[in-house]
Parts: sequence; C-alpha cells; structure tokens
Amino acid sequence: MYSLNTLHPIVLFSYFAVITGLTMFYMHPVLLIISLICAILLNVAIDARAFTASLKWFVPFALIAALINPLISHDGEIVLFYVNYQPITLEAIIYGLAMSCMLLAVLFWFNAFSKLMTTDKFIYLFGKISPAVALLISVTMRLIPRFKQQLHLIMNAQKAIGMDPSVGNMWQRIKSAMRVLSILVSWALENGIESADSMKACGYGLSGRSTFSIFIFTKRDGSLLALIASFFAIQLFASWHDWNDFYFYPTFSGLSWQWPQLIVYSSYAVLALLPLLLELQEVRKWRSLTSKISISRIHSPNDLH
Repeated sequence: MYSLNTLHPIVLFSYFAVITGLTMFYMHPVLLIISLICAILLNVAIDARAFTASLKWFVPFALIAALINPLISHDGEIVLFYVNYQPITLEAIIYGLAMSCMLLAVLFWFNAFSKLMTTDKFIYLFGKISPAVALLISVTMRLIPRFKQQLHLIMNAQKAIGMDPSVGNMWQRIKSAMRVLSILVSWALENGIESADSMKACGYGLSGRSTFSIFIFTKRDGSLLALIASFFAIQLFASWHDWNDFYFYPTFSGLSWQWPQLIVYSSYAVLALLPLLLELQEVRKWRSLTSKISISRIHSPNDLH
C-alpha cells in the first residue's frame, strides 16, 4: 500500500477515525455490509496472509456475539421457535448478525489502522500535544507483536534445554509454562525500563526540544482531508434527517432505495473504498510511466558503435 504510506499522518488518522466512528454507530444493514466488505478488501490488500491467519480469532468472536443476542433478547413479532418457553424471534437473530457484522468491521478497520499508522506517525501527531500519551500509545501498539516474537524465542530456548512446556505430565507442563511466563514478564519489565531511560536520555518531552520529521503536508493531503470531511458531513446530514436509520424492533422497518438513501449509500461506499481507490490510482500511474519508458526505449535511436 505505497499510496497510503505516503499520506500525511493527520490524513490517515482522520480517515480511520471517521470510518471507524461511523461503523460503530451505524446499524443499517446496507452500510454495515459496505463497511465490512471494504474493510476486508483493505486488509487483504495490506497483508492477505496475516489477515487470513487472524480470522481464526475474529470469526468465532463474531459468531458468539451473534448467538448471544437471540438468547437474551426476545423482542420481535416473528417468532421462529421456543427455547425453555422463551421465544426466539427472527428480529433478534438478524439484530445479532448485524451487531456481529459491525464488530467485525470495526476490528478489521482497527487491524488495518495498526498496520498503516506506525509508531513514528503516532509520535509525530501527539508528541507535541502530550509526549507521555504519545509514547504510551506507540509502545502499546508495538507490545503484542514484540511479545509474540520474544515468546517464540523463549519457547525455542526452553525446548533446547529440555524444558518444553508441551512435554511431560500436567505438573511438569505447568512448571515449564510458569517459567516461560516469568522470563517473558522479566524481559518486558527490563525492556520498559531501558526504553524509558533511553527516551529520557534523548530529552524526549522536554520543552524547547527540536524534532526531526519526514512528513510534509502537501496539496494532495489537503484535498484528501477536505474530501474525507465532505463525506463525513454528508453522513451527519443524513443522520440528522433520518435517512440512514433502520429499525429491527418490534419488526423490520424495511430498506429504502429513494434518492436520499442512494446518496448516503454511494457516498459511504466511496468513503470506505477511498484507500483502495488511491492505491489503484497509484498502480495506474506506475503502469503508465513504465509503459512510456518502454515505448521511449523502443523508439530511441540505436546506440552508436
């Protein structure tokens, strides 16, 4: 995703704040499906293999959320069957599916956000406002991948000395696992102290300290930021006029395909597809440049011998 990596951090942060915020507050089926599909496409474009591997955690979580709602909520007019004399309604099932769709979409947007919004971008955005908060957020974002990597190293080292947590009886496995956990926690605490001392030695957070930045706010960034703000304003205007409302209880309100709703759907789809559209534009530009270079080489005069 070269085009997204070249964007200014404020543009990236604004985009994900808008699209994630709208996804969290929308329960309209059309808008939820648009958000979920676009989030999946973006994650596949960023790192298809890692995203596919993460689905084993995301999908069961969404299924559990979908199953819980009809068991605890018995509102609705269309009763399908009874469980312990409690009605299971179609409205509750569909609402549970919609909620799981919303949760998945939000998780997928956050997953893409964590891949694109790197530590240096976070510190650039929030370092001057609150250096401590910026450092805390950046360290937290790095915590899980670094923990996984260090846990893998510790497990391999324990296996090499014959203390594999997956071998032996239950008590031996517990002792080996506790030893691995103790080593991991000790490493985390030591690493945190070293990072804090290093940042303090560099003068991080001191007033008047100069900083170096490679991020430049260009006209393209300004145009994209204005475009994101325009799409966000359209959605707020639609919410004010109830154009994007959908009710599940006491029964379904029905989908509207009038021109106000079509404007809401289309503008939201363009907003959700904006990262992919930027990437496609970058790919087309690159192919055009390479084709021009190839044509110029073909039509160039022969080298002199």
